[in-house]
Formats: sequence, C-alpha cells, structure tokens
Amino acid sequence: MYLKGENITFGYKKNSMVLDNVSVSLGSGEVLGLVGDSGSGKSTLCKILAGYEKKYQGKVNLDGKEIPTKGYNPVQLIFQHPEKAVNPKWKMEDILNEGHSVSQETLDSFGIKKGWLNRWPNELSGGELQRFALARALGPETKFLIADEITTMLDAITQAQIWSTILDIVERMNIGVLVVSHEKNLIKRVCHDVVYLNDINNV
Repeated sequence: MYLKGENITFGYKKNSMVLDNVSVSLGSGEVLGLVGDSGSGKSTLCKILAGYEKKYQGKVNLDGKEIPTKGYNPVQLIFQHPEKAVNPKWKMEDILNEGHSVSQETLDSFGIKKGWLNRWPNELSGGELQRFALARALGPETKFLIADEITTMLDAITQAQIWSTILDIVERMNIGVLVVSHEKNLIKRVCHDVVYLNDINNV
C-alpha cells in the first residue's frame, strides 16, 4: 500500500505560497524522513497528507483512493505538542480508547502505567501524554503514521525509548511512517531514506 501526495500546492494567501507542486510517496513498512527549515511547510504538508487540511491543490490518495472522511482515519498524525490533541475535560482512559480499544501489550510497550489512566491530561508530563497519543494512534486499522517533531520537546533517554517502541510496533504491523524532525542523528538512526523538502518544493 502507498500513501501519495501528488502536485500538492498550498498558500495561506494568494501571493504567499507555502508548498508548490510537492509530490511525496510513502510505502507500507517504510520509515521515511522529511527534513526542512523552520517555516518551510513541513507541518502543513503533514496536515494535508493526514486529511486535516482540505484547502489545497493536488491529490492525496491511498493506493489511488481518497482517504476516508468518515470513521477511523488510516493515516494518523501525531503532533509535537500532545496537550493540544487531547480533550482536557476527559480522563486519560477515555482519551486513550476514543477510536479503538488499546491492548495491554501496547500500553506496556509505551510504559503507560495503570495509575495514569484515571488522571486528567494536565496531571501528566509532555512525555507521558505523547505515549498516550502514540498508543491511541497505532490502532489495528492504522496504515500510516505521520510523526511531526513528536519527540523534540523530550529528553534524549525518553526519545530513544519512544522511538524504539514505535519502530517495533510499525515493523510488526507493516505501517509506513513519515518522520519529520530537525534532528539529523534521529533521522539517520530511524529512517530508511530521507526527503529534503527544499528539493521537492518549488516555492
């Protein structure tokens, strides 16, 4: 299976383009790095590929078909700031199981403690929240994971733990991963290949 963005063009204003004729392809089981300067359009491209941003020119498809707009999204996007992706009025157990029932094996893999499930989001650290976001995103129907600077705010040990778990799960489930990061060492360590946005963006 392939996730493809073809000839993606996007601008917030008519004469202020962020992306111009950008094409990118990600296959099942592939871990692809996406590198670019701050403000170059990486996060915008991620939102378009995951179906969050609709107002663009070009095409995004899964094996030639449009990404479903109803039900579970097989392309899951994880943000840099997990606190912005959770409902502050929900307990963590409800947030975790919003889309599907997360297995105990996945919880154990991410080091999610049983006591955390009854807490509110503001009672957890950024690293703990990100573990929940990932466990929630890696459901049985997930085919692609887009990781937008997901461990930038975390310490090196936590980064290594989280990425080790992610890579084990996506390999087992044959999930394609787009890794967006400024950290060259991380990209080099976890990715099979790298795309530089400046090389494929005509802005």
